[in-house]
Amino acid sequence: MSDARSILSCVASLLLLTACATDGASVRADRTQSPTLDRALADADAALAAGQTDKAQSILKSAAANYPADKAPWLQIAQIKFDRANYGEAILNAQEALQRDPADKLGNSIVAVSGLRLSTKALTDLSRQNNLSGSLRSEAQDLARLLRTSLGEEVLVPPANTARNKPVAPAPSKKGAPAKNNNSINDPFGGLK
Repeated sequence: MSDARSILSCVASLLLLTACATDGASVRADRTQSPTLDRALADADAALAAGQTDKAQSILKSAAANYPADKAPWLQIAQIKFDRANYGEAILNAQEALQRDPADKLGNSIVAVSGLRLSTKALTDLSRQNNLSGSLRSEAQDLARLLRTSLGEEVLVPPANTARNKPVAPAPSKKGAPAKNNNSINDPFGGLK
């Protein structure tokens, strides 16, 4: 009886090993090799040059998944989004790159400039609606001061034509009420200078 169990165990083990070997060979034959990172980046560049932005982004997302520690695919996606004025997504993708390399200048530049462009648009919209007041206004002024100091500039948005943009004398106002800036419609940063 012991011999029958030994033979049965050997046959079962042999069948399991044969099944594993067969599955492994078919899995290896079916698996496709992912392209190298350099090849993926080159393919994305070629797709961009051909005007196939969606294809380029798909290639880059695949490269980001295949090479999760590399910042290059994320930076290239961020640059594509930035070039197409999709600043919110550009910031998100640049931050992915910055998680991999916090000192990357391109990633930091995309985040900074995209953020400023989004802020400029929001301030322009608020200025058109004349809703920039109170604490929001003082916070915007503080940020403008910080930007002027950081950039070493006295004026953040230089006037397009100095003769056309002469300072307008403020209209007389009620005692204690702030004077309105007539240039606020043309210059969203007029109150921040």
